[in-house]
Amino acid sequence: MKPDFSFIIPVYNRPNEIDELLHSMVAMQYDSSYEIVIVEDGSSDSSSHIVEKFKDRLFISYYQKPNTGPGDSRNYGMRKAKGNYFIILDSDVILPENYLAKVDDFLCQNFVHCWGGPDDAHKSFSDLQKAISYSMTSYLTTGGIRGRKKTMGKFQPRSFNMGLSKEAFLASEGFGNIHPGEDPDLTIRLWKLGYETALIPDAKVFHKRRISWKKFYIQVNKFGLVRPILNKWHPETAKLTYWFPSLFIGYTLFSMLTAVFGIWYFLMLWGIYFSLIFLGATLMFKSISIGIQSILAVLIQFYGYGKGFLKSYYYIHILKKVPEKQFKNLFFSK
Repeated sequence: MKPDFSFIIPVYNRPNEIDELLHSMVAMQYDSSYEIVIVEDGSSDSSSHIVEKFKDRLFISYYQKPNTGPGDSRNYGMRKAKGNYFIILDSDVILPENYLAKVDDFLCQNFVHCWGGPDDAHKSFSDLQKAISYSMTSYLTTGGIRGRKKTMGKFQPRSFNMGLSKEAFLASEGFGNIHPGEDPDLTIRLWKLGYETALIPDAKVFHKRRISWKKFYIQVNKFGLVRPILNKWHPETAKLTYWFPSLFIGYTLFSMLTAVFGIWYFLMLWGIYFSLIFLGATLMFKSISIGIQSILAVLIQFYGYGKGFLKSYYYIHILKKVPEKQFKNLFFSK
């Protein structure tokens, strides 16, 4: 099957990001035509003037709608798209020149109805963005689950860089109204429908992520809140590894307590781990500053996710609360 691609990009008050993304698309080296569907999700700061700049260089379909969240906006875009294969991107990514050629080559040889690709930090990103990228993608933190590991069994694509066939979209009815967490929820439902997923290691994007520590904390805290909800909906997918950030919080407190009583062994192990984080990030980016900031990024990531996970687990699995009522901020109304 030769895919006919439509990019699906929801945007909310981020015209500058759309500008960067479309610039990278102009530079892409790909022989066939493709469509770009941009869905303005109730933005007060419109991207229409940015889209207008590129209409003579790219085939863009631009839609504006009330704010219903990224998942529903992607569904809206896929319903409007003209292609038979959708590539879903976040507005804060930049594409390498060979991105679409790598996707096309993989699907022509190993067709799959849903796939995901890895993300990385571009050399132009700030030190903070590079530190956060390291924290979110390193084997030492996430174990490569976001696309850096080639032998991981079933791969769960993430919607910042995800492909979905029109057939699979119609069968699954697309994304749900939870956010974040709409991408693993869709993936699991696709598995239940008999569709397979795959990682395309060469389909890499440069992901700018959050631009402040506060925004990064809010993001990872929501990731933690969402996971027990997904485990309730899909209990067969629950894993011990989802507890690791929460266990890390407990280990940190235990290490500090034992150190007060003169037992330094556990705190030394804690220190060795973060020394490896520092060395890994410093060597990767050739920057001591990024190495130091990566330590802070990992601490924020583990604390934010672990705290959110414990809170959600308590309410959803112990008190048996209804997710949509207990955590209203995680759900969009259509």
